[in-house]
Amino acid sequence: MWEGGKKLEFLEAFLHQVTVIISALGYWGVAIGMAIESANIPLPSEVILPFGGYLVYTGRLDFWGTVMAGTVGGTIGSIGSYYLGLRGGRPFIERYGPYVGITPRKLLVADRWFEKYGEATVFFTRLMPVIRTFISLPAGIARMNFKRFVIYTFLGSLPWSILLVYTGYALGQNWQAIKPWFHKMDILIGVALAAVLIYWLCKKLKYR
Repeated sequence: MWEGGKKLEFLEAFLHQVTVIISALGYWGVAIGMAIESANIPLPSEVILPFGGYLVYTGRLDFWGTVMAGTVGGTIGSIGSYYLGLRGGRPFIERYGPYVGITPRKLLVADRWFEKYGEATVFFTRLMPVIRTFISLPAGIARMNFKRFVIYTFLGSLPWSILLVYTGYALGQNWQAIKPWFHKMDILIGVALAAVLIYWLCKKLKYR
């Protein structure tokens, strides 16, 4: 087992390489990074998109071009995850998922959200910690309508991209200052979205 300090050093070195690649590839780097993150591989969008915002700050990239690169890349990666759930099914994911960070606990959480809130979960959870990365799997397993899946994924990913790209742009050279706030920001967004979901469900039940 690695000590905590060595793990942190490795993570910092890895994330530095990610920013080097994004810097070299520009929009393609942002799109590929977000596609990888949305395909259940632990590459944090909280690094990819703020760094893209920093490149907007330097004038190398356009704001909306970066936002769209992140949104489209995230949608493409989610489609791959959707088809993994659709074609592989639960037994395949449970057997091989842990090799790419898809633990049974994470899959269970995503399952429960999808079962409880239905297809709308694909939209809302794009702004929520952990779940946003794995929600495509139960959507695929449940054979959710593909067109609606793509639309909900795109619309749910768009505000996340806008928020993080703008944050990186606003912070400029200090874009890395956002790192200590990753977890806190996820919690705040999660609470806000939970409130929206409760309101939406209450209205739906009242209508029925």
